[in-house]
Amino acid sequence: MSYGKWIGGGLGWAFGGPIGAILGFAIGSMFDSAKKGKYEHGRTRSGDFGVSLLILSAAVMKADGKVLKSEVDFVKRFFVRQFGVEETRKKMLLLKEILKQNIPVQDVCLQIRQYMDIASRLQLMHFLFGTALADGHIDTSEINVIHFIAGYLGISQGDYDSIKAMFVKDTESAYKILEIYPDASDQEVKAAYRKMAVKYHPDKVAHLGGKIQKVAKEKFQQLNNAYGEIKKERMMV
Repeated sequence: MSYGKWIGGGLGWAFGGPIGAILGFAIGSMFDSAKKGKYEHGRTRSGDFGVSLLILSAAVMKADGKVLKSEVDFVKRFFVRQFGVEETRKKMLLLKEILKQNIPVQDVCLQIRQYMDIASRLQLMHFLFGTALADGHIDTSEINVIHFIAGYLGISQGDYDSIKAMFVKDTESAYKILEIYPDASDQEVKAAYRKMAVKYHPDKVAHLGGKIQKVAKEKFQQLNNAYGEIKKERMMV
């Protein structure tokens, strides 16, 4: 039986190391590639992203000591949109088994960091905050785990604060999204927007497939909304 195909196929670098061990335990048999400790180097594929997302989502769900149906449903909806109903059914069975495990979050993050490009890692962070907020509230323990994950994924504090501000709102959220302070000049606001627009442009994750790129467009819209809010507040032209 092809276990790689069973979990959705397309996996390249996510066959060995801690991720391979987690998947091997979850489906009852280690992948041949994991046993050999081999990786396929190259660009992140949709399958790599999906498996990474599944494991880190499980870590966030378990952070507050209870796994909520709303969180599982959020993950399920995402996978239905990306992979279809049949593959989602398989991945939800896999998630159920992953949730039973002690997840070595640091080791998993270091593996992802080694093989996944920064644009894909930023998209992962966006999804993890969405999972935590699925029940309408983000627990402090969930934020702590996501911050821990961000550190080992090599996400800068500025990028972390920017993505967090898209989900945890306060009076300075729009500025945090643009990674600037409220006392920034109008020219600094414009420059920050141009920089962030390049960083979060959906084309950066085009290699993960059109459906994940569509999710990235939603994040990009939040950036535009933040910029629009600041422009309106300052009456900028």
